[in-house]
Parts: sequence; structure tokens; C-alpha cells
Amino acid sequence: MATESVHTVAEDLMKAAKMEKCYENYILIDVGANLTNKKYGRDLDSVVQRAKDSGVQKIMVTGTSVKASKEALRLTRIYPGTLYSTAGIHPHDAKSYDEESWQELCRIVQNTECVAVGECGLDYNRNFSNPEDQKAVFEKHIKLAIEHNKPLFVHERDAFSDLSEILDKYANKLPPVLVHCFTGSVENALAYLQKGYYIGLTGYLCKDKSDTGVRKLLVDNLIPLDRLVVETDAPFMYPNTRASKLPTNVKEGLTERSMTFLHRYCTFQRNEPCSLPAIVEMIAAFMDKKPEEVALASSFNAMKLFGLT
Repeated sequence: MATESVHTVAEDLMKAAKMEKCYENYILIDVGANLTNKKYGRDLDSVVQRAKDSGVQKIMVTGTSVKASKEALRLTRIYPGTLYSTAGIHPHDAKSYDEESWQELCRIVQNTECVAVGECGLDYNRNFSNPEDQKAVFEKHIKLAIEHNKPLFVHERDAFSDLSEILDKYANKLPPVLVHCFTGSVENALAYLQKGYYIGLTGYLCKDKSDTGVRKLLVDNLIPLDRLVVETDAPFMYPNTRASKLPTNVKEGLTERSMTFLHRYCTFQRNEPCSLPAIVEMIAAFMDKKPEEVALASSFNAMKLFGLT
């Protein structure tokens, strides 16, 4: 009996060692975090360090306005090789477009640390800006991305048809396209994938309760690993791993270390890039794949898509 007990303990220790090694081998890139948000105003150094400690090697800081894009670019100079930026006007703010600020955005895009044009696109869920204004500003982003041959960082919410129609007009000229923070249907995702676009997934998969959404996309393995990138969309999209309808196998796929980072440093009010390991582990569990496989594939895709070094 004692021998059996020792054997069990030894097995447990070996499993723990393998799990630790597996975790240490994660290579993670967060392709979308809003680090210019005022919620990080007092401790950004700690936020970036925690991200690194959790395995996140690089973070793309999302530009959602001219002001935020300028600040995102400034942050890349403070954390070179770790932070990269995007530059764009969120569809919510399309109504505030003016030519002078647009010219400033164009200058920001020319910097090498700015690796994508956006966040841009269409959002008919809230319609904070008139749809016609949104479409006009979105087209300007597309032309800017084509001009500088930089990827498009696209936001789409309840606007699949119009957004697809606009992108199709430039199909032969388009640079790579990332549909960031995807929350749509399997049907929409498959249409995007067919066009060669990349899909960005976040902690939203904890919220998804539909039979035709993100979870279905993963469970049925409908999203190829070479088209998947991962992001936290911090401080938003907190991955609620305690959600009641999260399947048991997904909860069991979460490692103690990823949970430590998530529960110690992240909240519903302020998500952080260090939650990315938990997101990757959940994606892997839904897909019935190893988390290190998902981590490596998504990071390779991010490096290739945005030309990160």
C-alpha cells in the first residue's frame, strides 16, 4: 500500500513538472490591448511586466482615436520590442472625423512601430455614429492601409453585410485583414475565413451562450490554426472562467498558473494582458488541442501578419 502511495505521489510530481514545462514553453502574443486606457495610468510598468511573466512576449496597443493612436505610438518607444501599435478611428467615433486630425493619423501610420491600420470598421450594435459616417471613414482606413501596405485591424458588430460589401470592393488590393475580437456567428466567421481574413478571439468565449457562435466555431474545428490570433482586448472582455455554462472539460483545461495570473491581477472592471494564457487554454480545450499548439500557431500568425520582430 505504501509503495502504491509513493508511486502515485511520484506520478503526480511528474505530471506537475510536465505541466510546468508545458506552461513555460508557451509563446504568446496579445494582438489587441487598450493600454492607453486611463485604467492603466498608474501602473503600466507592472501591467507590462506581469504580461511578460505570464508568457506574453509582445502586445499590440490598439489605437481607437487619433489621440489614442498617438499615445499608443509613444508607448512603443518606452517599451521597444515588446509593445507595437495600431492607428485608427473606432466606428463609434466616426462622427468626430475631420480632415486635420485625419492627416495626423496618416503621419502616425508611417512609423515602423505602427504595424496596422485600425481599429476601424462598422458597429451597428450601438450606432454611436451614423452608419453612413461609419462607412465613409472605414473606406478611408482601407485606402490608407492599401497605400502603406499595412494590415487592417477591423471592428465589426452587427454589420457583417455592409462591412463585407465594402471590403469586397477592394478585394484585389487588400492587405491582410484581421477581424478583431470576433463575436459573430459561425456563418460569418466562415465567410471571413473564405476571404483569407484572420480571426481574433478574446475572453468573449466565456460569455457566448449561443449554439451558432464562437464556441461552435471552436468545438467543430471550423477555424484553421493558421488563421487564428488571440487577444485580451484589455481592459475589456474579462475571461470569466467561473461562468456557470463553461463546459467542465474547458474548466479542467485551465492550469493553476494561468488562474493565478487571472484571479490575482484581473477583474471584470480591468482585464490585463496577463489573462491571455487562460484564454489560450480555453480555446485549446474547446478545440480539443494542446494549449502550447494553439499558443505557438497564434503567435506565429501574429508575427507573420503584422511583421513583428
